[in-house]
Amino acid sequence: MTPSQVLKQLFKLKEDYRNQGFKYTSEQQIEYNRLLQLRRERVKYFYANDLVSKGTPKKVDKPTQKETTP
Repeated sequence: MTPSQVLKQLFKLKEDYRNQGFKYTSEQQIEYNRLLQLRRERVKYFYANDLVSKGTPKKVDKPTQKETTP
């Protein structure tokens, strides 16, 4: 199952969840847990292989030292 299919099915299940009065059937709950586990494994893979953008690094200003002449 491709990652895009996992996300599409998760969104479909979440929509069904809202339409059913915020309750899953037992089959839907099993499917949701399975898809959620697949998604979490995929995200862990990205973090483990350093494929996640961590944003731009903060610029740290170094204090300048003034030269003093005796």
